[in-house]
Amino acid sequence: MYIDRNVGDQVTQESNMDSQKAIDHTLMRRVQQDDYEAFEELVGRYRARLVNLIYRMLNDQSEAEDLVQETFLRVWTHRQDYDFSYCLSTWIYTIALNLAKNELRRYRKFKFINLLDMASKGVELPDPRMGPSALGHMLQQAIAGLPAKYKTAFLLRDVEQMSYEEVAQVLGVPLGTVKSRVNRARAELKEQLKPKLEQSRALSQGALVPVRSM
Repeated sequence: MYIDRNVGDQVTQESNMDSQKAIDHTLMRRVQQDDYEAFEELVGRYRARLVNLIYRMLNDQSEAEDLVQETFLRVWTHRQDYDFSYCLSTWIYTIALNLAKNELRRYRKFKFINLLDMASKGVELPDPRMGPSALGHMLQQAIAGLPAKYKTAFLLRDVEQMSYEEVAQVLGVPLGTVKSRVNRARAELKEQLKPKLEQSRALSQGALVPVRSM
């Protein structure tokens, strides 16, 4: 009998998501009963991921940590307002992203590092021959250069591995809009990274770099 491996993987993933949702709801019920140990466990489940997400949006580690701390303060303060018909992760991410958006508006400009701006200012870009870490750095900077609405959708879907439906709930936009933003982000990243990846392949194959004659 033939079994579609992709279907099996999807079933496993959905089962894992249901399990995580059940754990979250169990913890949140305890939190609503003023169980601080359950709250600390909840913080441990989400803190690192939230800091990583907000850092990618603001490009400021200290600010990201402060906003995540504020996020959990609000989770505790408004714990009785949580609606169990929604995923807890969706509720927490919505709080964190709203705080991040307010921070961006407060400064009236994005703190993203734009790869093209760096090049135009004469900042040396990583040499692809340095290996995967350098390419990863270029990817990080390419993500940082995305417009905010594309960046957020991309990070939630492709980095945080949320479903399109969950991303739509967090962002408060239609499902079709989420898919469009994610696809646009992927296309822009591909366009930015393609020349660098081609250069990396050429160097790895022993292509010679022209040297000016003396």
